[in-house]
This record gives sequence, C-alpha cells and structure tokens, in this order.
Amino acid sequence: MRGEVVLLLLVLCFLASDVVRKGQAIWLTVPTATTKCVSEEIQNNVVVLGDYVVISDDPSHPIPTISAKVTSPYGNNLHHKENATHGQFAFTTHEAGNYLVCFWVDGSKPGGGDVSVNLDWRTGIAAKDWESVAKKEKIEGVELELRKLEGAVEAIHENLLYLKGREAEMRTVSEKTNARVAWFSTMSLGVCIAVSALQLWHLKRFFHKKKLI
Repeated sequence: MRGEVVLLLLVLCFLASDVVRKGQAIWLTVPTATTKCVSEEIQNNVVVLGDYVVISDDPSHPIPTISAKVTSPYGNNLHHKENATHGQFAFTTHEAGNYLVCFWVDGSKPGGGDVSVNLDWRTGIAAKDWESVAKKEKIEGVELELRKLEGAVEAIHENLLYLKGREAEMRTVSEKTNARVAWFSTMSLGVCIAVSALQLWHLKRFFHKKKLI
C-alpha cells in the first residue's frame, strides 16, 4: 500500500514539474515582406509572460529590428513595440480565446534574407516566479515542490473546468445549428410541395383551357 502511495506521489510530482515547466520556446523565421504570428488559446484570468529577441545570423551586419504586437481574442492591443531587437510583455487575460503574437521586419534587413526571432511564451503556473514565492514564504526543498504540485493541480483543475465549459458551449451551438438545419429542411420541403402543387394546378388549367382533358 505504501509503495502505491509513493508511486502516486512520484507521478503527481512528475506531472506537476511538467506543468510548471510548461512554456513555448519558439524559433520563428520572419520573412522581410510578411508578418509571422503565433497564437495560443488561453482561458480567463491567466498570467502570461513573453520574451522575444532577434537572433543575428551574420555578426558582420547590424542586428535587424522588428515590430511586435500582442492582441486579445477581441482585438485589444496588449503590447506593441517597434524598431526593437528584443522585448518583453506581461499581462493577465480578461478574455478567453486565442491570443495572438505577431512579428514583422521594420524596413528591409541589411544584407537581405529572413529574420530569426526566438520567443519564450509562458502561461499560468509556468509564468509564476517560484523563487520569489520561496523567499517570501520562507519555504524550500520538499515543501516548495509540494507548493508547486498544489499550484499545478489547481491549474489542471481550472483547465478541465474551462474545457468542460467550452464543450458545453460547442454542444449548445451544435444543437442550435441542428435545429436551424431541421427548420430549413422543413421549410424547403414545404416550398417544394407548394411549388409542385402550383405547377400541377397551372398545367391542369392549361390543359382544360386547350380542351386536351
């Protein structure tokens, strides 16, 4: 029995460490003439941190500058920076949905070619400063790991509730769509029957007029 408990704790610690470390370190290649974007679906009231930096492929040329813009699902501007070689953004989400990070090159890159950008995107429990928490609450070692585990479990629970809510919304939309399709099919059938009856009446009247029947 004790072995099973230990195994369960090890699994939970592994899952917690995976959630705590969860983030997106993304390497982007931004063409000089277009915009490159990254999106992530995030629920409401989640902390988001991001760091981006332009990677110089050729030290003999000046580092190209880029513009960065972060927008919410409803198009609100959360971060906008121009003529930058690096930058940071941090915010707490107030809308659930897809958050968009876009990059584009300012002018043209010296020497031509694309621009490489490294983006470190962290959300939720992965964005929490555990060093500050440990210093503030004077915890370390196993106690700190248990605190991370607690935060990870809460994050997983909140994510499951969010997914459950989204599933209910999608089910509602699907039911409404099915009802509209059924109503449209019934209306189409009624129109077809009415048109057929009208055509039959018109043909019958025509043949009577021509004394063919």
